[in-house]
Amino acid sequence: MGLKEQILESVRQDLVEIEAALTENLKPYLPLVSHIAKYIMFSGGKRMRPLLMVLSARLCGYKGNYDKTLSIVFEYLHAATLLHDDLVDGADIRRGNPVAHSIWGNPATVLVGDFLLARSIAIAAQTGSVAIVDILAHTTAQMSEGEIHQLLNRGDLAVKETEYMEVIRRKTAYLIQAACQVGALLGEAQQEQVQALADYGYHLGIAFQMVDDLLDYTANTRVLGKATGTDLREGKLTLPVIYALSRATKEDRRRMETIIRDMDMTASDFDTVLGLIKKYGGIAYTRDRAREHIDQAKKSLDIFSASKTRTLLEQLADYALAREM
Repeated sequence: MGLKEQILESVRQDLVEIEAALTENLKPYLPLVSHIAKYIMFSGGKRMRPLLMVLSARLCGYKGNYDKTLSIVFEYLHAATLLHDDLVDGADIRRGNPVAHSIWGNPATVLVGDFLLARSIAIAAQTGSVAIVDILAHTTAQMSEGEIHQLLNRGDLAVKETEYMEVIRRKTAYLIQAACQVGALLGEAQQEQVQALADYGYHLGIAFQMVDDLLDYTANTRVLGKATGTDLREGKLTLPVIYALSRATKEDRRRMETIIRDMDMTASDFDTVLGLIKKYGGIAYTRDRAREHIDQAKKSLDIFSASKTRTLLEQLADYALAREM
């Protein structure tokens, strides 16, 4: 049995309950809202964020029955950003399916994204915890800033690794960090444990996004659920290409820049850029950086006693690095 199958077997019941909570919390609302929200949320998402919240709470001794309901906040927030991002990016495909705005139009898609953001805060408020609501409000603001930062960097061939890191911190890592942190708070953990799980989530989130960015160059379209090279065609310079550009000779850098600037990049053009990214170590460097963050994520769990839940969190970290989609 592979790592992915081991994890799924261990969390099968948790995932069933998370799915039920996702559906239940959309029932009282307008059919169009439920329809669009379900379309984005039930089209292949891995439920990593809600699962991390549930496991973090369990690791900290939580014995209540509210964890699955609260955990869906992180799927709602993630789904809202996907709806908005696809529209901003002019994307055509998400998880192998047509994007929501191509079916229901821009206004409905934006408004459902807004609804999911608002619903997330409402669910969090039911905990009565100011700390939890504060984390979610802060995280939502950070995610928005990350998307704005990425938009400002679009097409900028001079973007540096430090700027890339700032974008993925805000865009991806902080939401995964918040899921783990909120789980610890729900479990009434000691501050040291809350911080340890926040650190775990942060480093896991950084690595997860780096691997996502790698897959845009290395996965096949069937596995990825969208065309490879999409980020590059949308003008998003991620770490593999940023690193390669910084190491390339003047001639090769000029070749890469010419292709990247071309709005009609062909498959052959993309293959040329990919060859140069590999030549200058962009793929290997990104994977090495991701591995460093996974190592730090796992190390953050050292303060917790050995348990099935801690092992699961370690396995999830390993899977984030090894996954193919």
